[in-house]
Amino acid sequence: MSELPPDVPRLTTLVIYLREELRRAEQALTAAEERDALIARRRPPPEPPAWLIERGIGASRLPARVHKGDCWDTRSRCAPASPEQIRALLVQGVPACIHCRADTALGVLE
Repeated sequence: MSELPPDVPRLTTLVIYLREELRRAEQALTAAEERDALIARRRPPPEPPAWLIERGIGASRLPARVHKGDCWDTRSRCAPASPEQIRALLVQGVPACIHCRADTALGVLE
């Protein structure tokens, strides 16, 4: 740790200097955060996944249904998947969503 001056006038000067430096650092931080937020707002949203696997509830979390990526009936228990994964699950008997009909979209009919 650095040695601080023992007298009041120099300590007062040091405190005033450090407060001003802190104010400048806080202003720079605020400006950088605003810049980052502006860049994030201008960035287009990421493309939604084309296919989703909906997991069931419980410890096993087995696949419960498959969906197209733009399906309105998905829940938070969905994970992105490839078309091959969806086809394999459909062949294994995992049902397709009755709303988006991922099976029909992939050409795999029940």
